[in-house]
Amino acid sequence: MKTATVHEIKQELVATKPGDLVELCLRLARFKKENKELLTYLLFEAHDEQSFVVNLKKEINESFGEINQSNLYYVKKSLRKIIRTINKYCRYSGSRQTEVELRIFFCSSVKASPIWLHRNPAITKLFDKQLEKVNTVLNGLHEDLQYDYRKELERLS
Repeated sequence: MKTATVHEIKQELVATKPGDLVELCLRLARFKKENKELLTYLLFEAHDEQSFVVNLKKEINESFGEINQSNLYYVKKSLRKIIRTINKYCRYSGSRQTEVELRIFFCSSVKASPIWLHRNPAITKLFDKQLEKVNTVLNGLHEDLQYDYRKELERLS
């Protein structure tokens, strides 16, 4: 089966009746958890980005509390899992400010945790990569926001 382009899908969706669109969305939500999560964000959380960020920060804090620190291997795997979650929600949001806030929160949580950051080169690289991503996304934000977030970045460095 040949997959249609986004343009072709858009044209077909425009021509589809509203009732049929609802059925298509519900059918799409049944197949993958990510589709359901994206629909949940778009329908219930997209209008209030700040509460979305606050809820994600709580989720990240809970994930940090569940990290098995008996072995650095488990710490690294747990940090990667948290980063995957952050990446997923940043894709859902599409907001650069949300992405910067979440990544800075991740870095500050790593610094505040009892994880020995410089003991394992892989964990250090994970941390540095997140700081690089923050700097990259930060360049696209408004100057006032850049100034505020750069101050937070200086605290982390």
